[in-house]
Amino acid sequence: MRLTKFGHACVRIEHDGQVIVIDPGVFTEPEAVDGATAVLVTHEHPDHWEAERLRRTDAVIETIGAVAAQLPPDLGERTLVHSPGGRPQIGVPTELVGEKHAVIYRDLPHFDNSGFLLDVEGTRVFHPGDALTIPTTPVDVLLLPVSAPWLKASECIDYAIAVGAPRSVPIHEAVYSEAGLGIVLSHLQRFLEPREQEIVRLGSGEDLSI
Repeated sequence: MRLTKFGHACVRIEHDGQVIVIDPGVFTEPEAVDGATAVLVTHEHPDHWEAERLRRTDAVIETIGAVAAQLPPDLGERTLVHSPGGRPQIGVPTELVGEKHAVIYRDLPHFDNSGFLLDVEGTRVFHPGDALTIPTTPVDVLLLPVSAPWLKASECIDYAIAVGAPRSVPIHEAVYSEAGLGIVLSHLQRFLEPREQEIVRLGSGEDLSI
């Protein structure tokens, strides 16, 4: 398996001829979707999907109803809608986990959000989208949101500890400065490494060795 981090919340997983791209939004380099066989979208916010990036590929789009309702007709024609617990047929075992976005503010709508748990020959990779949902099965690689209007550093640390993945790859960091990201990563290392949980920071376009 080859796992590549792209801008902000986007990750690309390549395995045995399948190219699965998760959450290619406005902060993501367009080429992240090139050659995709499936595109997964966790929720409706533009930092997780953008129409022109989806148009760059002919791949099927696998997502939830709230996203499908916003897609232009040309994209809707190749979209498959799933409910939480659904299992898209994308070449590797995959399950939708969770139902709701983290609360941004009590007076704002509470958006739908489902993460994706992929099992690639026994290595379980979890992308939670914009939520702190804990899967009911063990996770080997957690794609860990580290910066958001809905997220505190303490919540990020607690979430990584609770999931317990041996490796966490920070995502969702576009709104941080380099200095701010460094502070959060140092806190994560301080509390995760004694638990034998590794933080693996990837620059955009860099791969995780699995």
